[in-house]
Amino acid sequence: MRLDKFLKNARIIKRRTLAKQVAEQGRIKLNGNVAKASTVVGVGDELEIQFGQKILGVKVNAIRDIVKKEEAETLYTVVREERIEQEK
Repeated sequence: MRLDKFLKNARIIKRRTLAKQVAEQGRIKLNGNVAKASTVVGVGDELEIQFGQKILGVKVNAIRDIVKKEEAETLYTVVREERIEQEK
């Protein structure tokens, strides 16, 4: 499944177009490498997403095309979540 579609289905990022923009800005890494929106995501892959002053690390548990809101969090596990300190 495409990276942008996975992020939308898992409800990590609300819209697919926004997920595509974040990927184009180089703020998403897949298994340590900068990923494009079209990069294929598989079970067991690790994503690192930078949201403003926060970095979210998640591991992909499952891939599904149709996901109910309540089941979205079962698609991934949060590995780490950290704030980025701003340099003065």
